[in-house]
Amino acid sequence: MCDGTRMLDHFGFFVTDTERSFAFYESCLAPLGVRTVERQPEWGSVVMTGEADVPFLWVGPAERDGEGNLRQAVRTFHFAFTARSREAVDEFYRAGLQNGGRDNGAPEEEGGVYHAFLFDPDGNNIEAIFRG
Repeated sequence: MCDGTRMLDHFGFFVTDTERSFAFYESCLAPLGVRTVERQPEWGSVVMTGEADVPFLWVGPAERDGEGNLRQAVRTFHFAFTARSREAVDEFYRAGLQNGGRDNGAPEEEGGVYHAFLFDPDGNNIEAIFRG
C-alpha cells in the first residue's frame, strides 16, 4: 500500500565483485544513515536500509556462466543519496575512497547544495547530497 510519502519501494543492481562492493557501500553509506539489515547467502546479496527500516537497496552478484564469465553486461547508473550534513558528505567521500571507490567529484558547494561524487568499484556514479 502506498502511503504517499515515497514512490520508490527499493532498487537493486548487480556488481562483479560482491565482497569488494559490499565493503564499499557499507562504509561510504554508513555516514548517510544507510546500513545492511539482511545478508542473503542464497542470492549472494545484501539488503540495506535507512531510518525508516524499509529495505530500499539490494546489491547482488552479476550472473555468470559455468566458466565464471559475465552472462550480461553490467550497466552503470547514477544514484544520489541524501545526506544530513556537510560532514556526512565529507565522510561518504572519504570512506568510499578508502574502500575501493574512485573520485568523480570532491565535496563542494554548487548551486545551493553540497555534494560529492564517487565511482563505485564497478564504475557506477553515486552521489551524496546535502541541501542545507
